[in-house]
Amino acid sequence: MLSRVAESVFWMNRYIERAENYARFIDVNHQLSLDLNEDFPNQWMPLVYTTGDAEVFEKKYESPTPASVIQFMTFDDENPSSIYNCVQRARENARSIRENISTPMWEVLNEFYLFIKDYRKQYLENPESRGEGLSLGLSEFLSYVRKSCQTFYGTSDSTISHDEVWSFSLLGRFLERADKTTRILDMKYFILLPSIQDVGSTLDLLQWMSLLKSTSAHEMYNRKYKKVHPIEIAEFLILDPAFPRSIVFCLHEIEESLEKVSGNKEGLPRNLAQDAVTTYLNRLRSENVHSIFDKGLHEYLDDIQIELNRIGAKILERFFKS
Repeated sequence: MLSRVAESVFWMNRYIERAENYARFIDVNHQLSLDLNEDFPNQWMPLVYTTGDAEVFEKKYESPTPASVIQFMTFDDENPSSIYNCVQRARENARSIRENISTPMWEVLNEFYLFIKDYRKQYLENPESRGEGLSLGLSEFLSYVRKSCQTFYGTSDSTISHDEVWSFSLLGRFLERADKTTRILDMKYFILLPSIQDVGSTLDLLQWMSLLKSTSAHEMYNRKYKKVHPIEIAEFLILDPAFPRSIVFCLHEIEESLEKVSGNKEGLPRNLAQDAVTTYLNRLRSENVHSIFDKGLHEYLDDIQIELNRIGAKILERFFKS
């Protein structure tokens, strides 16, 4: 398999996953802002911090108003991680490898891009409307983004061979997903609620509920735990082996995909990317949530993000650099 094809498949899926996660973050934050009154702190700038794009945002926008953050994260062509840019780049990667993906995959992604492009044009003509008067309201638009990403995944699952192309798809998807799970958890714990006296307040509860919803974890969490509690939420999103957005689950999928694309046979050495994933996954599996909180959740999540970046760099080095 050509490294060019593998890299395009990898990034195509990373961009789709990023677009879906951004849609989740924005929509849940939008709904949360409707539930809060003016006495509560601004919920929008922490969203920009979560994505790691605060420096780009602050160079272009004077203040983190709902309209400016929504525009930046959704439609801004100067933000490389905006939903618009992610879908556009995913489509470009798909176009460059048309012979390696199915026609239904291309059709779903192409229609998705054309809709985003058209909606973006409508929105930028009146960004303060927050979606009012457009073909879809803001929440409906963001729901469309999520469903389109999920449709793309479902179409991929059912229309391409589960071979190396498929495995590189999963590598991109789960590496991006793990990163965004750490970021949304870190935003709640470290940025949104810095004051100890707010712990247990109405705002605290609303934010934790919003976090679960933003990771589509609310119902699955309720199946396992009796009440909303920060320690148990962290345990679920970091260590749960069965929930598809937990860090441990994502790393397990990355490990299995690397094994398939590396073509390891018994007795042959593993590559550095495999070693990095397996070593870190075993370390996570040996942890318990109380030891994580003893070390400091923010610091622990920082460590995970550093490890994910290191794993990503080793994947690029091993498979994509000529």
